[in-house]
Amino acid sequence: MTTASAVEAVFRIESARIIAGVARIVRDVGIAEELAQDALVAALEQWPESGVPEKPGAWLMATAKHRAIDLVRRKETYARKLAEVGRTLEDVPPAEPADADDIDDDLLRLIFTACHPVLSTQARIALTLRLLGGLTTEEIARAFLAAEPTVAQRIVRAKRTLAKAGVSFEAPYGADRAERLPSVLEVVYLVFNEGYSATAGDDWVRPALCEDALRLGRVLAGLMPEEPEVHGLVALLEIQASRTAARTGPDGEPVLLADQNRTRWNQLLIRRGFAALGRANATAEGAPGPYALQAAIAACHAQAVRYSDTDWSTIAVLYRQLAAVAPSPVVELNRAVAVSMAEGPEAALPLVDALAREPALKGYHLLPSVRGDLLSRLGRTAEAREEFERAASLTRNERERELLLKRAAQCE
Repeated sequence: MTTASAVEAVFRIESARIIAGVARIVRDVGIAEELAQDALVAALEQWPESGVPEKPGAWLMATAKHRAIDLVRRKETYARKLAEVGRTLEDVPPAEPADADDIDDDLLRLIFTACHPVLSTQARIALTLRLLGGLTTEEIARAFLAAEPTVAQRIVRAKRTLAKAGVSFEAPYGADRAERLPSVLEVVYLVFNEGYSATAGDDWVRPALCEDALRLGRVLAGLMPEEPEVHGLVALLEIQASRTAARTGPDGEPVLLADQNRTRWNQLLIRRGFAALGRANATAEGAPGPYALQAAIAACHAQAVRYSDTDWSTIAVLYRQLAAVAPSPVVELNRAVAVSMAEGPEAALPLVDALAREPALKGYHLLPSVRGDLLSRLGRTAEAREEFERAASLTRNERERELLLKRAAQCE
């Protein structure tokens, strides 16, 4: 490994902690990221001659913090000079670096800042992947099939919005944390889902995004061990990620749950998911939250040695509980699928037909896909074919379109 590649590898691993530590000093995530990048440039200049330090992460942190302190001192000096001529400048925080023991608190502050509700969902995702995931703008754009300039502008606007809104670099506590935590968990959940079932493009799955989301979820669980929904989300992601290798065939084509080779499911991730679900249940004071319930549903699938062993009745009950705490048409659609497997397609078809009037599901390709499956199982193949073709016309993922058209052809 060359010195340059070593620098880049260390920076990707440590960048979130460096930005978090520097943001504690300068109170601005945009400036903190710039100072972290300055430390990276310094390493690229110095390490080829001096060699890679024994603790490269600590070297980068110290360099970035020194630059942050210099910046704050310059601002303080400038403020004093302005005061001498009767003008004022907004106070700056004391130029004291954070203690090494506070680094976890700094990371928590950075997570809640990047996922602040003042930002749009897409801005939160892009900024989180940039600051906490260590992804470049190009990598984020490629992962979400967006133009690189669009993503770059999204990140720039997000930083400006945080600064303009005066968002404090702090981790909320008590009621404030409970109110803002769903925003943080939603970002991690959406990143994972985009990797697990890509909404568009030529690939059915994008494992790198799943890995990024898992890493962020595990960091959150370490920082907030008493939050049951954090453990619930991690449990859900671990168990879902365990199926990744079995979800595509040799040519990248989708493999549905019923056809997956379960020996390819990652048992280590399943065990980790079960352990996280246990922590979620142990820390919950009342009924389980939405992520813990979804994790329990995923656990039912993971416990089944064969598809035919799946406890669909329990899954249907869990979906009913999920609909009570987090009602949505998508949850109801998933519940209908579980009911169809537990009680038969004739019991589920009225549930699906009732959802056809939901505005939120207009243009949602999985609604006609599910209806097509139910009609096919009822022997109404002509109607099923029409539904699969309609679903194929609605999806933006090429692999999924091919699968749906194949199912439509099978109805002939």
